[in-house]
Amino acid sequence: MTPVATEPRTRPTKVEVIADDLAHAIVSGQYAPGEKLPPHRVMAKRLGVTAGTVSRAYANLERRALAQARVGDGTYVRNVDRAQAGFSQATAAPLIDLAHNVAIATDEGRALQQTFVELSRPGGAAIASLLDYQPEAGMAHHRIAGARWLQQQFGMPGKAERVMVTHGAQHALAAVLRTVARAGDTILTESLSYSGMLDLARSLRLQVIGLEMDREGLLPDALEQAARSYGSKMLFCTPSLHNPTTATMSLARRKAIATVLERHKLLLMEDVVHAAAMAEPLPAIASMLPGQSFLLSSFSKVMAPGLRVGYLEASATWLDKVAASIRADCWMVAPLMPEIVTRWLESGLADQLVTRQRQAIHERLRLAVRCLQGLEYRSAPDLAHLYMPLPAPWTVPRFTTALRQGGVLVRTMDHFSAGRSMPPSAVRVSLNATPSADQLQAGLQVLARVLHSTQSIAA
Repeated sequence: MTPVATEPRTRPTKVEVIADDLAHAIVSGQYAPGEKLPPHRVMAKRLGVTAGTVSRAYANLERRALAQARVGDGTYVRNVDRAQAGFSQATAAPLIDLAHNVAIATDEGRALQQTFVELSRPGGAAIASLLDYQPEAGMAHHRIAGARWLQQQFGMPGKAERVMVTHGAQHALAAVLRTVARAGDTILTESLSYSGMLDLARSLRLQVIGLEMDREGLLPDALEQAARSYGSKMLFCTPSLHNPTTATMSLARRKAIATVLERHKLLLMEDVVHAAAMAEPLPAIASMLPGQSFLLSSFSKVMAPGLRVGYLEASATWLDKVAASIRADCWMVAPLMPEIVTRWLESGLADQLVTRQRQAIHERLRLAVRCLQGLEYRSAPDLAHLYMPLPAPWTVPRFTTALRQGGVLVRTMDHFSAGRSMPPSAVRVSLNATPSADQLQAGLQVLARVLHSTQSIAA
């Protein structure tokens, strides 16, 4: 009897495997709509494949309507219809989010309702002004409130003419870079840095140089050498509660960094967004260099990110130039949200909300200590995330795949890697994205179980 011929079963190609894995990550929420996928080179290094393989995998995602390439800017996640994407509800079940870094919900909603009641009371003129054109730098009483807060929190001069109201720190950062930098300029920063700055620098065709760090943050000697070597005009730095490493510089380190900046006349862009949660913050480096620094702040990590209120502090000369950039972009910051935050600052409600946020962070940190006993990680008292180096023989792709199979998402270091150095084998674990402590505990228990396991590590 002649055997019946059958089609040989083909194994999926590398491109298909990578595309399928990314597709599941997108549909399950590991990558949010509008989020930029890692650059081809970074993803290729992470997966141990060629950049061409990654390019074809990204093209596969485009064909599935899961991603969209923007010429010269990268590939971005699209809004996903799960049914059209071809995934069952079981495959696309929500995962426990230990990846995103957001403020923990406390009493902001109730505070906002009360403020709306106050705003709706008869009074006329004050409310009418919120609906009119305002100066690019913000309304005078909003700037005064912001200047006082920056003085109390970070040791800044407290002068309203040095402060501009912005739609959050990212808006301030974009306005500064568009004002000061030109395509091809070099930005110095820590070897791991804020992903929003890295994305913005790429979009503006700026070169980013990552500098060596230790447990305290940026090394002064590394900054000194880079200042001599690269001809850069500015440094972006996060001295307090660094994201993702959790590092906080001592006062001596801050002074050493300030000395290098002053010697080489480098401009400083200092990120104090997470530092707003600190009970006893150290003075900002910008307070030591008031003539050559930009302080970038917001309430996104300590209250509600949807308020989109931040403050940019700089010398009046620079602030006027940044104001011109904002006028060209959007004419002014819409005054309603700054009015709400100003009322919270003046009444003391903002301090109460930040205190509750800090208490919520501390509760989640205590939970992490209980769940992750015996595991190595770095943390800081007022910061809601952990920096976790992966023990051998774990690799980042294998670890995140094992976690995702267990229903948990974390953030990998390729999101933060500055320059061309290989990202460290580590993950950031956010404690603030889950809606409840019970869900956080479940996610941390999965994390601990996977780290203690060796069965999932295939050679």
